[in-house]
Amino acid sequence: MRLIVALTGATGVVLGVRLLQALKDIGDMETHLIVSKWGQQTLEHETTVTLTGLRELASHTYSPGDMTAALSSGSFGIDGMVIVPCSMRTLAAVTYGYGDNLIHRAADVTLKEQRPLVVVPRETPLSATHLENMLRLARAGVTILPPMPAFYNHPATVEEIVDHVVGRILDQLGITTSLSVRWSGEMKRS
Repeated sequence: MRLIVALTGATGVVLGVRLLQALKDIGDMETHLIVSKWGQQTLEHETTVTLTGLRELASHTYSPGDMTAALSSGSFGIDGMVIVPCSMRTLAAVTYGYGDNLIHRAADVTLKEQRPLVVVPRETPLSATHLENMLRLARAGVTILPPMPAFYNHPATVEEIVDHVVGRILDQLGITTSLSVRWSGEMKRS
């Protein structure tokens, strides 16, 4: 399987890091990583992971300014793309086809080729503009997956919450893992 993973400057970059770790652990995954300038800043601010360490988790890495990369063409076959976390700037650029960097262009190509695109927006509260952009993308077939924690699984750590969200992202790409606890329909009683 060949996937594009893009990290932008929104908070929650740990979700992108964990997604790359999970994909590497699964094996037989070809990952193409793009990190925006602000994504790199957020990585440095929110985690102890270096950009070099992050790049080591991916099969291939690209500069966000490299508009000649294979990812910028529909003839480069991919199985899907995830933007995690997705800033509202990136969300707006993807919504309106404003491809001024490789993340925007790769998302545009993913859309035009009708391949799975999962966007993990990180902002709160959401403005009417944010919601309209998400609705427009959802109508175009994009999966909008805000990183909402589940509490039916009684998470004890932030890592368990992150794993659950990453498991849900992978579900959208047809990749089954044991990262997230599945709802069984039974409630625990005290």
